[in-house]
Amino acid sequence: MKVSAFTFVKNAVKFGYPLVESIQSILPIVDEFIICLGDSEDNTNELVASIHSDKIKIIHSVWDNSLKEGGRVLAVETNKAMDATAADSDWLFYIQADEVVHEKYHATITAAMQQYKDNKKVEGILLKYLHFYGSYNYVADGRGWYTKEIRIIRNDKNIRSYRDAQGFRFSDNRKLNVKLADAYIYHYGWVKNPLTMYQKVMNTEKLYHPEYEEKEWEKKLKTVNKQFDYTNMDSVIEFDGTHPAVMKGLVDKTDWNFVTDSKKKNFKNNKHKLLYYIWRHFGWRPFEYRNYKKI
Repeated sequence: MKVSAFTFVKNAVKFGYPLVESIQSILPIVDEFIICLGDSEDNTNELVASIHSDKIKIIHSVWDNSLKEGGRVLAVETNKAMDATAADSDWLFYIQADEVVHEKYHATITAAMQQYKDNKKVEGILLKYLHFYGSYNYVADGRGWYTKEIRIIRNDKNIRSYRDAQGFRFSDNRKLNVKLADAYIYHYGWVKNPLTMYQKVMNTEKLYHPEYEEKEWEKKLKTVNKQFDYTNMDSVIEFDGTHPAVMKGLVDKTDWNFVTDSKKKNFKNNKHKLLYYIWRHFGWRPFEYRNYKKI
């Protein structure tokens, strides 16, 4: 069985992405790792070069700033990386620059890929998610966070990154038939110093809203001492597990303090409150968005 990993990235240093940790977290279970490096304004290229592995293959890209509506440029960059993977790979493992896999799930993920390798009805493998929020001690679990997503796909170039690169569909818009693996992606996109988090959010908004002029966003990005408000969240729970070993350095270097009462909830209406209760007590998330078909 041959497995190719792929990702895309731009300005990882500037916006505090755990890029090195993300790549290193799955290197042991893949045969190659394609990294599509965008036209960064920081030391992202040097950061990637510091990872010494024969498995890593780098391609370079210039982002099309006209593809802003709905974050479409993110899917375009994902497809560039995916198209550079080896033709003879059985599976393609997609990981974003703020996602990390705990080493305790390596065996489970590898076993799932091996189990379904020759079953062509299985077009992708679904992984579960933990969305860390505010600090490494809390996980966001409100209605706005997806609990599962496709991260391993069959090596079929008719499969394309969907919308803003959260998941995948076939080029004719058909959803993938998937199996669920009992393993988690640790998502750290919302764990940064509040100053960096504010800058990252502003930059992300710029990718999604073509109606705003560039100069308006540049002015906001240059605003000093603006901090992201982590308190405006409907629900978080305390994390009592361990982080991936590759994350130890970042966890130890935490230079901000976010503490909240996880028992207090801030749901926007009674419907969300009821849906949350059903999920937490019965394990069912009614009306959850699913960009896949479980088989």
